[in-house]
Amino acid sequence: MRHGHTRGGPEAGTATGIRLSAPPAWMRWLPVLYVAALLVIEPVTPVDWPVSFVLVALPLVTAFAHGPVAVACATVFAVLFEGVLAGTPCCAGRPVAYLWDRHYVAAYVCTALVGALGTIVAAHRTRRERTLADLRYVAETAQRVLLRPVPRRIGNLVLGSLYLSAAAEARIGGDLYEAVRTAHGVRLLIGDVRGKGLLAVETAAALLGAFREAAHDEPDLAALARRMERSMSRRSDQLGGNETGERFVTAVFAEIPADGGRVRVVNCGHPPPLLVRPGEVLELDRGRPGPPLNLGMLVDDPYHVDEYAFRPGDLLLLYTDGVTETRDPAGEFYPLLQRMRSWGRPPPHELLERLHHDLLHHSRDRLRDDIAALAVWLPADEPSRTPAPARQAPW
Repeated sequence: MRHGHTRGGPEAGTATGIRLSAPPAWMRWLPVLYVAALLVIEPVTPVDWPVSFVLVALPLVTAFAHGPVAVACATVFAVLFEGVLAGTPCCAGRPVAYLWDRHYVAAYVCTALVGALGTIVAAHRTRRERTLADLRYVAETAQRVLLRPVPRRIGNLVLGSLYLSAAAEARIGGDLYEAVRTAHGVRLLIGDVRGKGLLAVETAAALLGAFREAAHDEPDLAALARRMERSMSRRSDQLGGNETGERFVTAVFAEIPADGGRVRVVNCGHPPPLLVRPGEVLELDRGRPGPPLNLGMLVDDPYHVDEYAFRPGDLLLLYTDGVTETRDPAGEFYPLLQRMRSWGRPPPHELLERLHHDLLHHSRDRLRDDIAALAVWLPADEPSRTPAPARQAPW
C-alpha cells in the first residue's frame, strides 16, 4: 500500500541510479506517427503547398518524449527527408525537382533551427525529470523511515496500511500511523498533524518516535495519551514562536489486549474508528473525545478510555479526515460509512486497495489532502494467540 501504492508507467534508469518514469507509449511513437501521416498526405497535396514543409515541427514533436540525442537525430532525418521529397519529381505530381528551390532551402534552415531549439528543450526537460526523480527518491526514503510499513501479521491479527499524499511529488506529509506489539497487547496509533510542509513532517516524526518508545512503558492507554501530550507540548515549547497553541495533532490510540475480546480506544479530537462486523458498521464514538495533543492543558481530565467488544471476524479501521473530506467535482464528501456497508468485510489489504481506488475515482484523481488508514482484522477461523512482545537478542 502506499507506501505501497504508486502510479505511472515503466521507468528508465539514470546515471545516478534513480529511475525516471517513462512517457506513455503513444507519446514515444508520436514522431513515427507524425511522419507516417505526412507520407499519406503528401502524394495528394497540390504542388503549391507541399506538406513536406510541416516536417519542420518533427524535432519538437520528438522532444516531448525523447532526449536531446534523439531530437538531434530527428532533425537530421527531417532535413534529409525534406530534401528527398523536394528532389523527387513524381511527388505531388511535380514535373521537375525542387531540391534547391528557395522555399525548400528556407525549410531546411528552419528545420535545423527548430531542431537546435528542440535539442535544448529536450536536454532541459531531461535535467528537470532527473531532479524530480532525485526529490521523489529522497521523499520515498524518508517515508520508509518515518512511516515504515506495518507488519502484515501481529500474533493472530492481520494488518494493512494505506498512505496517499495529496502532492504526488512530495509522497509524504503530516498524516501518520503505527502498530506496535507490546506486553500490554497490540497498540495502534493514527494521527493528523495540523498544517503542511516540513514542520508537519518533523512533528509527525517526533510523535512517532515518542509513541514507539512509550507504547512499551505505559501500562494504561490514557497514560500513554497523556505522555504523548507532554511530548508534543515540549516540542512546541522548543520551537517557540507565536503559534505555540496552534501546533496540535489529532490522534486515536487503540489497544487490543493480549487475551483479545475487546478493543480500548482513546480519541484525541480525531475522526472515530469504524468497527466492521458481518452485516453492520459501527462508529466507535461515545461522545467524549479528548482534545488534540498539545491542547490537553485546556481540560482538567482530557483523555478517557472507551472499551468495545472485538470478536473474531471483526475488523477495525482507523483513518484520517482526508478520507471523509475527499470531495467529488460537485463538492460532495466521500461517503465512507455507506461504502463500508456495501463492501462487507474484506481482509485489510483488499479493503484498503478498494478504498484507495474508490477515493481516487470519487475525487477524479485530485486529492486535496493527505490520507492515511490502518486496518486490523481478527480472523474468525483462528484461535486467540497472545501477541507477546519482541524479545531482545542477548547480545
